Amino acid sequence: MKISEIYKLLDALSPFALQESWDNSGLLLGDFSQEVKKVVLSIDVDEALIDTIDEDTLLITHHPLIFGGLKQLQFSKYPANLLQKMIRKNISNIAMHTNFDQTHLNEYVAKEILGYEIIKKEGFVAYLKIDEDFDTFAKKVSTAFGLSHARCVKCSEYIKIAALTTGSGCSLMRGVDAECFLTGDVKYHDAMEAKSINLSLIDIGHYESERFFSQILAKHLKNLGLEVIISSSENPFTYIS
Repeated sequence: MKISEIYKLLDALSPFALQESWDNSGLLLGDFSQEVKKVVLSIDVDEALIDTIDEDTLLITHHPLIFGGLKQLQFSKYPANLLQKMIRKNISNIAMHTNFDQTHLNEYVAKEILGYEIIKKEGFVAYLKIDEDFDTFAKKVSTAFGLSHARCVKCSEYIKIAALTTGSGCSLMRGVDAECFLTGDVKYHDAMEAKSINLSLIDIGHYESERFFSQILAKHLKNLGLEVIISSSENPFTYIS
């Protein structure tokens, strides 16, 4: 199957036009006319993954390897070091980032991972009906994402409605209409801002909340007649207790 055909199917599933203006989803490396028989799915691209992928493979990732403007390609530096290896092995790359967040990832995490129904969606924010005390809810969340502890900003004892944005969503918090916001990459000043607007926060991790990308997409590609492999993408962080 040609990459152009796969791209068309992906675009119908999660339109690339939905991506944010700062994003870089789409075909990042390769040729639309190239024939592929194998597809590998991963949240990210890393050197260990490239080393295990066969030549002439299409790699579909959640995060774009080429994100900011490239001003040089020094093969000793990231991301050029990875691009060089990919080009040598004729590995193509399509990224499905903020478009997939809106169409699939938030919904899957809400329903399949957390077990709550979505009562409203506004762009990158999904609203869930909770009706639980904060501590019970926080423990449920940390267990669902496999977190060793719940890293929280607690502003309410009881949560009626929670908002969810997978990945990094703290820039959206001022528009959230809920008692609690679940998102990743929560920084110190994000926590201070949340306290100031009386919004509880639970940090669900960036990798931890988006690592389901491959298994979601695999279900939609299984009938294409291609070999579809879910890679064992690893969290770049190591936690030592």
